[in-house]
Amino acid sequence: MHIKAPSVVATIFFASEAYALPKAPEWWEPKSWKPPTQHRFRNAELGPRPQYLVTDMDEGWLKSQLAACSDVEARPSRFSIGHRGGACLQFPEETRESVEAGTRMGAGILECDVAFTSDRELVCRHDQCDLHTTTNIVATELGSKCTTPFTPASDNAPASAKCCTSDITLAEFKSLCGKMDGFNVSATTPEDFLHGTPSWRTDLYATCGTVLSHKEFLQLVDSHSRDFTTELKQPRVPMPFDGDYTQEKYAQQVIEEYRAARIDPSRVWLQSFSFADVAYWLHADPAFGRQAVLLDQSGDFPGSFPAAVANLSFYKDAGVQIVAPPLSYLVALGKDGEYVPSTYATTARKLGLKILTWSLERSGPLAQAAAAGDYYYSTIANGTHKDGDMYRLVDVLARQVGVQGIFSDWSATVTYYANCFKLF
Repeated sequence: MHIKAPSVVATIFFASEAYALPKAPEWWEPKSWKPPTQHRFRNAELGPRPQYLVTDMDEGWLKSQLAACSDVEARPSRFSIGHRGGACLQFPEETRESVEAGTRMGAGILECDVAFTSDRELVCRHDQCDLHTTTNIVATELGSKCTTPFTPASDNAPASAKCCTSDITLAEFKSLCGKMDGFNVSATTPEDFLHGTPSWRTDLYATCGTVLSHKEFLQLVDSHSRDFTTELKQPRVPMPFDGDYTQEKYAQQVIEEYRAARIDPSRVWLQSFSFADVAYWLHADPAFGRQAVLLDQSGDFPGSFPAAVANLSFYKDAGVQIVAPPLSYLVALGKDGEYVPSTYATTARKLGLKILTWSLERSGPLAQAAAAGDYYYSTIANGTHKDGDMYRLVDVLARQVGVQGIFSDWSATVTYYANCFKLF
C-alpha cells in the first residue's frame, strides 16, 4: 500500500522488560545529526504488517473491506499517532530513527515525551529515569553519574541501575546511543546489562539510536509538515528542582519551545497524566490549552474504575476537552464475545469529550499477550485469540467508541485502517 503525504497520548508508565539474551555487538559512537530542511515524506510506506494482520482475521465484512484497500493509494492521517516516535516496535523509542520511521508509515501526529536534564533542558524520554534501559549510559563514563550506578547480579539480587536525565546535562545526554528498551537481569557487567530486548521486537535497527532534545524533535517533525504531541512526564526528583525550577515553569517551558519554533497551537496536542498540568495550560495559554489532553490511568487500582468514570464529569466541567485512557478502558466483551464500548467510553461520549487512546502494537503477538493478562487487552482477553483481532479492536474504537486517534508503536497498522475508512 502506498501513502501520499499530509497533521494525544499517551505514554504510560510501562515497566522495562527483563530478559537474558545472548550478547549483542558493542556500542558505537553516537551520530552527529541536523534536521533536514523541509524534507517531506510525500509517500508513506506501510510494509507487509497491515496485510499480515488482515489475512489473519476471521472471515467477515470487516476483513473483506480491509482486504479491498490493499492497493489503495493512501496518505498520512492524524488518526494515526506515532507513540514514542511511531516505530518503537522495531526502532529505539524517542529517537530520530523512530520518528522518521513513524513519519514514513503515515503518522500524522508524532510524540515526544519530555523530561528535563540537570541544566534544565527538555529531552525526549518516556520516563525521566529510564536511561539505564533505553540508552547505553551504564556502559559509558556517564554511568558513574547515575542516581544508582550499575550493580551486577549476585546470588540474591538481580542486576540493577537507575539513571535519570536529571543526572546529566543536555550535552552529555546527546552523547548517548538510544537502544531498545530492556535490560539483562542476570548481567555481571555494564555491557551485558544493555541486552534484554523482548523476542518479539528486534535489535536490527538499534545500532545507535539518535537521541533528541525537544527542540530537535520540533524541527524534525515540522520539516515533514506533521503535527505534534508532547507529553509532560512526571518528575522523578523533588520539585522545585535545583532551587526554583517549579512544576509550572516546567509546564510553561514546553509552550515556550513551541512558541520559539513558531509552531501554530492548532498543530499541537500537549498531554499529561496530571490534571494540574492540564489546568495550568488551560489557564496560562488557552491557545495551547484547548487541545491539551488529560491522560487517564486512574482506574487501574482494584475497585477504582467506577470512580474513573465518574471523574469524567468533573474534567468536563473544568474545561478539559480531550481525555486519553488506555485501550482497556474503552472496550469490553459482549455476551457473544464481541468487542463493545465500555461504560467509560459511552460516558465520555455522552459528556461530549473527545477521546484518544494508547497504545496499539505495544503487546507482541496477541494470543500470547491476552493469555498472559496483558494490560492493554485485560478487558477483552477472553475474546482475543490471534493477531488479526487487532483490526477488530481498531474498528470498534473508531466506529463505535468514536476515538479521534490511536497511539501506536507501529504507525502503519493504524494508517492502513485510517485510509481504508477515510479518517484524516
